[in-house]
Amino acid sequence: MSYVELAEAAHGQMGACKACPICDGRACKNHIPGPGAKGTGMVAIRNYEAWQSVMVHMDTIHEPFVPDTSVTLFDRQLSLPVMVGPLGDVNLHYGPKYTMDSYNDVMLRAAAGAGTLGWTGDGLAASLHEGACRAISGLDGCGICTIKPWSRDVVRDKLKLALAARPAAVAMDIDGAGLPFLKGQQPPAGTKGVSQLREIAKACHAADTPFVLKGIMTERGAEKALKAGADGIVVSNHGGRVQDGVEATATVLPEIARAVGEELIVLVDGGIRTGIDVFRALALGASAVLMCRPFVVAMYGGGERGVRDYLAQLRGELSNTMEMCGAETVADITDGMVSW
Repeated sequence: MSYVELAEAAHGQMGACKACPICDGRACKNHIPGPGAKGTGMVAIRNYEAWQSVMVHMDTIHEPFVPDTSVTLFDRQLSLPVMVGPLGDVNLHYGPKYTMDSYNDVMLRAAAGAGTLGWTGDGLAASLHEGACRAISGLDGCGICTIKPWSRDVVRDKLKLALAARPAAVAMDIDGAGLPFLKGQQPPAGTKGVSQLREIAKACHAADTPFVLKGIMTERGAEKALKAGADGIVVSNHGGRVQDGVEATATVLPEIARAVGEELIVLVDGGIRTGIDVFRALALGASAVLMCRPFVVAMYGGGERGVRDYLAQLRGELSNTMEMCGAETVADITDGMVSW
């Protein structure tokens, strides 16, 4: 099934999410709980529109080739540079069709079956993280655990569970403390300094597990992540859910990639919807992308097969764009292949 067909099948089942055929942040606007963005809701819309402003340069004079969309990340070869992004509470934001355990089981299995990785989320209920770790462990570590910036003791306990699952990596969505539904809740969530993050990175490295910081939006933030010992970052504004009035991820990606791309794995999310968008992100300096909202729609519309169908669609669109631009491999995609 195509994404449009999956969205049509999911329509009416997803609470505040309208399962739009084009997931651009307009229909859900500022619905939180729900998939919307904070305040005016414009950041999610801005994320989507920024990618559409990046023009792709065709170059069709070349010898015939079959594009290779594979990449190696976190010592694993992925079939395409797309991973399924983390979701913290599917019931709260999308409705009762899935429990968090069943969502993670289906999502992780689908991603692994398609040759890539799913990222699991975290939330107020301890069971969310516990179930995510069990699911990743059951797939021989084929997934990435995300932990929110809780208090030191809570992070320590969650990190112990995560590392025992032997995931491909452990991530922290460092901007998660700004989520409106975490304010004033237990366990407490808050900002983290470089020294605190260095402790987490050290624990991950002692277990031979990469550590990734998600929620980086400036060159300064990327340099702090590097000082903290992170192995990778995700250029992300949390889909606009933590702060209104910020720039689109596509806009800040190039300067961040130039600053730390030789020392850190640079990933990006926010408004990426097609294989052409994936190509744009790679050309602007990312090693791979994360996508979340559309995969929730794909799952509600088609279950495990829906996720795999959407991944196949993205891979086909990326492959076609690579062929039309003369990029035989992902490594051949350069910033000269796009412009604003």
